[in-house]
Amino acid sequence: MQKRGSMYSVELKKMVQKMQLENCTPEIDISHILIKHPDVNRPALQLAGFFDYFDAERVQIIGNVEHAYMEKMEKDHGISIMEKLMSFKVPCIVFCRNIEVPEEMRKIAIKAGVPLFRSPASTSSFCAELIRWLKVELAPRISIHGVLVDVYGEGILIMGESGIGKSEAALELIKRGHRLVSDDVVEIKKVSDETLIGTAPDITRHFIELRGIGIIDVKTLFGVESVKNTQSIDLVIKLEEWNRDKEYDRFGLEEEYTEFLGNKVVCHSIPIRPGRNLAIICESAAVNYRQKKMGYNAAQELYNRVTNNLMKKND
Repeated sequence: MQKRGSMYSVELKKMVQKMQLENCTPEIDISHILIKHPDVNRPALQLAGFFDYFDAERVQIIGNVEHAYMEKMEKDHGISIMEKLMSFKVPCIVFCRNIEVPEEMRKIAIKAGVPLFRSPASTSSFCAELIRWLKVELAPRISIHGVLVDVYGEGILIMGESGIGKSEAALELIKRGHRLVSDDVVEIKKVSDETLIGTAPDITRHFIELRGIGIIDVKTLFGVESVKNTQSIDLVIKLEEWNRDKEYDRFGLEEEYTEFLGNKVVCHSIPIRPGRNLAIICESAAVNYRQKKMGYNAAQELYNRVTNNLMKKND
């Protein structure tokens, strides 16, 4: 993945490798071609000669319908349409269902520098998988200071000032059977309006820094089951020094949120004092969050019991 200005892009050769495409135009050098748009286009109207609002930056997909239409076109007209289509310098054209690429089209593509590929996958499933992958690769992203851990399947992002104990909490969670995603720096991608995905930079993946000890390789020490490459961010825990004058939430009736890339994530501020077991607090927060997703809210249940008890006494 590269970033050009404010726009992210992914190399075409990476897409070819990921989707296991057959290169029908090996004469063309694809090393410089970048994909900048996460959606794809099936050029039905373009084959009919309508090029207004043509999404030329998208990967172009040819399925059975488009191929059948091309077969019925007069040869000269078909060549003219293909030449115009490729004059827009589309990133590539993919033929699904192992459709045979016409030799005439191959010659036009080589002349225009537009690579052609083939895939055995059905058109709809290929489009769906390619869009899903491109949305992740081209998603808006930021890097933040924190630790991301998978606790009971929930992505817990632990934040706080340097030296407050984030890495130590993560190490205790790992010893208790949970999995580390990233320590110190977390790269967050917005893959949808509801989902944030966190991962580690390649250079620090699977490492934890412990002050006084140094760098620890979690994967080597605790095994492959103790690490994970990516994880959705479901809950944020902010660690902060205990402030006697500050009022902390003791019931949890109202959720607090923090925002990343426009997405809101449930957030808990945890005051730190000597003797508090941060790992157990993180585990409890993860289980409580999962209960709420399943429809049970312990704070609301307590409130209902107190309310009902008061009503009975008044009666």
